[in-house]
Amino acid sequence: MNGQYQYQYRYHNRPGCGGCLLWAILILLMMGGAPLLLEVLGALLAGGLGTAILLGALFFWGLPYLMRSRISAYERSQTASHNEFVYLLVNILLHIARIDGTVTREEQEAIINFFRVNLRYNSDQILWVKELIREASQSSPGLDELLLRFKQQFAYEPRLILLELIFQVIYADGKANVEPEVEVAHRIARYLEIGASDAQTIQARYTQRHRQQASEEERYYEVLGLDRGASFEEIKRAYRTLSMQYHPDKVSHLGEEFKRVAEEKMKEINAAYDFFKRHQG
Repeated sequence: MNGQYQYQYRYHNRPGCGGCLLWAILILLMMGGAPLLLEVLGALLAGGLGTAILLGALFFWGLPYLMRSRISAYERSQTASHNEFVYLLVNILLHIARIDGTVTREEQEAIINFFRVNLRYNSDQILWVKELIREASQSSPGLDELLLRFKQQFAYEPRLILLELIFQVIYADGKANVEPEVEVAHRIARYLEIGASDAQTIQARYTQRHRQQASEEERYYEVLGLDRGASFEEIKRAYRTLSMQYHPDKVSHLGEEFKRVAEEKMKEINAAYDFFKRHQG
């Protein structure tokens, strides 16, 4: 199936031995070995120039080597579904950010911060995301191709998680006008065959959080995707549907961070149902 795509997710190769050699030389020098090498560099080291050269070599070759090693080790510790999901998510978010014609450094930082804060990515994961952003900024598939890949590879529940994350990013930076981004988000939902009511329910969860005077009852209606005054039977039906859609087991293959997203949604759904059960049940 993947052979039809112009762009495919490619694992980052482990770095070659050049970095290893550099580190071996530095360690050898620190341990007092290689007398001949030390004699050659002795005068330079005494004057401080050799130290500067070694530190410069460490910075320009050693640190990139370590970063590539960490990225490669991390992505190989994850499932193919996880890596593909994050790759597509990053590229889709950049397409949304590019609506005004360019992706600013601030928009890139907002995406990185989303992974750091909302998905609780550690330093190795953030290095990987930054590399994906760098690559996507240089050359990325078209939005239609990305969505086609996502539609063919992921079932309905991961599609809902994708839309959740998209709306989280759209409303995270507090922009006054998010209508262009919201329009693209709904286009994405239609392409992925996400029901209109499901898409509106997801969006409502984030618009509601921006309404300062929303009551607890209004917020819980929004969580369940219901209009104010819905009967308890309608509430139970909505609860059952959402509980199936956001069950963590249905997205566990995507990785722990996306399973946590589903778990957090389930907490909201359960809290809403418990509220109405106490007041209407």
